[in-house]
Amino acid sequence: MHTRAPVVVGRDEELRVLERVLSDAVDRRGRTVFLVGEPGIGKTRLARFAAGAAFDRGMRVLRGRGSTIGPIVPFRPLAEALMSLLRAGDGPDLRELGPYQAVLGRLVPEWGVEEQPRQGHSVVVLAEAVLRLLALVGRDRPCLVVLEDLHDADAETLAVVDYLADNLDEVPAALLVTARADPGPTLDVVRLAAQREAGALLELRRLDEPRVRRLAALCLEVADDEVPGEVVDRLWADSAGNPFIVEEILHGLVNSGQLVRGPAGWQVLGELRIDVPTALVRAIAHRTDRLGPQGRELLSTAAVLGHRFPLSVLRRVTGMDDRGMLAHLHAGVAAQLVTPDEPVPDWYAFRHPLTAEALLAQLPPPHRAELSRRTADAVQELHPGLPGEWCALVASLRLDAGQHAEAGVLLAEAGRRALDDGAAGSAVRLLDHAHRLLASQVDVEIRADVLDSLLPALGEAGRFERAFALVDTLAELSAAGLPRVRRAELHTKLAQVANTAGRWTESAVHVDTARALLGPEPDDEHLARLDAVAALMTLHLKVPDRIATAEFLARRAADAAKRVPLPEVGCETWQLLGVLARDRDLGLATECFSRARELAEEHGLIIQRVWALLRQAGLEWLADGSATGLVEVHEEALRVGAISLAYNADCILGLDAVLRGEYDGAAEELARTVADTRRLQLKHLTLYGLMAQATAAAHQGRRAEMDAAIEAFDEVGGVGSQERPLCYGLARAFCALLEEDRAAAERDLARALAHEEETPTVYHLSGRHGLQLLLDALSGRLDQDAYRAATRPAAAGMRWNRVFGQLALAVLAGRAGREAEAAQAVRAARDAASIYPLARHLGLRLVAEAAVADGWGEPVAWLRPTEEFFHQAGHAAVAGACRALLRQAGATVPQRRTGSDQVPGELRERGVTVREFEVFRLLAGRLGNKAIATRLHISPRTVEKHVASLITKTGRSDREELSAFAAALGPAVRPW
Repeated sequence: MHTRAPVVVGRDEELRVLERVLSDAVDRRGRTVFLVGEPGIGKTRLARFAAGAAFDRGMRVLRGRGSTIGPIVPFRPLAEALMSLLRAGDGPDLRELGPYQAVLGRLVPEWGVEEQPRQGHSVVVLAEAVLRLLALVGRDRPCLVVLEDLHDADAETLAVVDYLADNLDEVPAALLVTARADPGPTLDVVRLAAQREAGALLELRRLDEPRVRRLAALCLEVADDEVPGEVVDRLWADSAGNPFIVEEILHGLVNSGQLVRGPAGWQVLGELRIDVPTALVRAIAHRTDRLGPQGRELLSTAAVLGHRFPLSVLRRVTGMDDRGMLAHLHAGVAAQLVTPDEPVPDWYAFRHPLTAEALLAQLPPPHRAELSRRTADAVQELHPGLPGEWCALVASLRLDAGQHAEAGVLLAEAGRRALDDGAAGSAVRLLDHAHRLLASQVDVEIRADVLDSLLPALGEAGRFERAFALVDTLAELSAAGLPRVRRAELHTKLAQVANTAGRWTESAVHVDTARALLGPEPDDEHLARLDAVAALMTLHLKVPDRIATAEFLARRAADAAKRVPLPEVGCETWQLLGVLARDRDLGLATECFSRARELAEEHGLIIQRVWALLRQAGLEWLADGSATGLVEVHEEALRVGAISLAYNADCILGLDAVLRGEYDGAAEELARTVADTRRLQLKHLTLYGLMAQATAAAHQGRRAEMDAAIEAFDEVGGVGSQERPLCYGLARAFCALLEEDRAAAERDLARALAHEEETPTVYHLSGRHGLQLLLDALSGRLDQDAYRAATRPAAAGMRWNRVFGQLALAVLAGRAGREAEAAQAVRAARDAASIYPLARHLGLRLVAEAAVADGWGEPVAWLRPTEEFFHQAGHAAVAGACRALLRQAGATVPQRRTGSDQVPGELRERGVTVREFEVFRLLAGRLGNKAIATRLHISPRTVEKHVASLITKTGRSDREELSAFAAALGPAVRPW
């Protein structure tokens, strides 16, 4: 007789789906399958079939299981699956993963790199690292990842599974997940993924009676009709079609002698005695009874540990010697109860989770509690400090033993470790449990310690309301005698959470409360931490002198942090000081960033050091346009595994390429960066990338593309962000100027400056210190005194801003008759704009207008190359303006008849000329003759003639019908 059926019964459709998924993985079309059902329904059988089929196809199989010794330990199933690559010894060269190798060190410590900082990468970054690993592994051999029993999985593992399901489509890998059909987070993730077609959901149903007969026949090694009818009836009635229970009951009937094999086949002796619903427990109990009292106690202790168990702990708890213990385990293997856990030496596992559950169900509560207590003691003796998963395991054992205070302390420690590892969801779950367990404890300091860790965990997880609700708990602790200083520390943590949530007013309340509790002379440690929080908060409050106040607080925090010392706080505050100084003193900003870098190097703070280097490189880029430092920082960030920092540098380099007019290269890089940061949920970098894409479209006069990028920017959450002013001052305003719509450009600049007033910005290229000055000078709104005041901040000296600031000075000087000063200002502007072609030529087109009107400078010499630049770029409106200014200056202007390729074929066939097409495009916007004339720098009478000609050539009845036709042709004729 077979203990288990040699083939899978009643799952033909599921087997076909699994075969297709494996085939697709081999063809680089990765897919995910979710197997869901009750315990014993056959999930593991199908997973085993899939693994075997994958091996037959030459695929690599990576397997991990949840619900093990520590179900609340983050990433346990994933780590187990990936570690099989280490054991195989023929894994890929992980150096090809670049910075993602270091990220994977979070799951497999051996994969960490030297100088890898301890940092809490986002779970999405970790998921991306796993995805890239699977792509690398699959380059030589496609792989199947099997993650079993995820019904109790941690939130972080589920997040990675969800991410992989959404992004496997171009990876040579398949993902198979099994879970019970219990309501909860796992089932929610599975069903949502299936709804959006990110994975195939296979819900396993119970077998019908014919299939139960077939299963029994396979186990008994006979034909279906040779299974005694009464056996089939009892199996069907008592198992309810659950395959595992069918096999367990059948095994019990044979072992108990109720079902025997004779010359005439299988026969029933006497009456079948099976009590429902305890059939499974009785079957397993019968098999464990045959192992003797010591064997039964051994397996009961193992069941207390979980689905998997180490021999070292069993030895300590039971007091058995190695020979006796192994003899009992071998008997358990023979009885099909346990099996060696092959990947890990000296570990065993139950063949099915229900076996462990059935063993636990037989233990009287006092015995189970005592066994849990002894097992917890043994683990703590064997593993001092409870490293890794042992902390969570002992916490659960103490809970089972009824030792709630001890369990609460251990859960809190496990939660802190999860938070340090970036697993905020698991940290909240663990710390919240600890908080509840310790609610009745007299020791308020212990409860305060848990709260001290729970608050930042809730902030990291985005559960802000839950965090603020804990103010009541803080009040209880205060009433119970919690010391003033400890209360101040907790209010500081609440202020940090409020900062993370962007609730600045609420943060201010907690900051004020903490200050009152600390008194007039707090020690340096508390002063540094509180001032660092207060500085960031103040920067976002709408209060007088917020910049100066924030700087004062940050500097005081940095000084106090040096005295303690608190190097992390010092690094953060020196960088904030550098950002604040950037607007008025570039030298001071450089000094602040250097201080932050030196402090990070002195204390080995690797990530803080790269942040300081990035700030410094960004400042150099703003000051003189040099991107060399950004490239170096990008490489350094990749080396240490600082993924978000590398993308930060990518975003700035993308904008640099746009401003330099390298549009094709910028488009490719920005598209990749935006896609990656969206997938990694790095929202602030996605916003920056979308802003840069909008700027690229605007600087090419592509309004529709610009509008689409800004719409995407708003959808991501860009309203109210620091990047929003740039969408108007660096993107829209320039697009309007390329359309020769000065009024629209000024409206866009006004919106940019209004947004800056509402939201303090660390960016300085939205026009306040540059383009706005030039337009104000041209319109006469800017005089010399206002110019001096506007250019006093250091931001006016940044290279991009300097182009327009110097041109504004030239306009003012030329108008006042100071021609030498004006000429020098133009030379300075052209020098600054040497790397920015659009800024150079657009600036010269604008300043030439004033030079022609006021009679100074060399407008003709400026306008000829500028007109050629805009003509070649296809910006007809600006090129036409340049030609009109040349004529106004008395210069000869060659006729431009090129550009006919811009006229749609349908219109060319009707004889529409280039100039007529320019008028036709503007008709799409329902502009009048005067407005069109202004845009094209021709007379209204000429426009009227062109409109009449267009009506004739296009066969339209009147101007309204012609305008509708222009609008109907779409983007090809969209007005500039």
